[in-house]
Amino acid sequence: MAATDNSIVVAAPMDLVWDMTNDVASWPQLFSEYAAAEILERDGATLRFRLTLYPDENGQVWSWVSERTPDPETRTVRARRIETGPFEFMDLYWTYEQTDAGVEMRWRQEFEVREGLPFGNAEMTDRLNTNTRREMARIKDLVEQAAAQRTEAVGS
Repeated sequence: MAATDNSIVVAAPMDLVWDMTNDVASWPQLFSEYAAAEILERDGATLRFRLTLYPDENGQVWSWVSERTPDPETRTVRARRIETGPFEFMDLYWTYEQTDAGVEMRWRQEFEVREGLPFGNAEMTDRLNTNTRREMARIKDLVEQAAAQRTEAVGS
């Protein structure tokens, strides 16, 4: 099994960080890599959805179905890929913790790459870490901008 563990502190109110990052329908605006997010089913707090990436360097479009269950009481999210693609499995665990500097948003991914592919767990770990860190930085910027706009609107 392989795993990644990345975090970033977002200088914004907890409710804003939570709401923006758990609004799956808006992920194409929040994440740079998603061309589409289609909500397929809701079952209580659990959401099943399809994510579609922008075409890769070869023009290939990748998509998969995932499921996630947010828990606003504990500020955690458990998620997993239903359509696993190159993975035997892919499980994700997001946590949000209030700190003096803002909200620490942490994403952990556990996975196993299928045998017989031209890459393995080590290469996928590197790719996921690179993409996750880039996306977290983008999300931090967008949420902090939204927080600043809210503050300006209240002050007006």
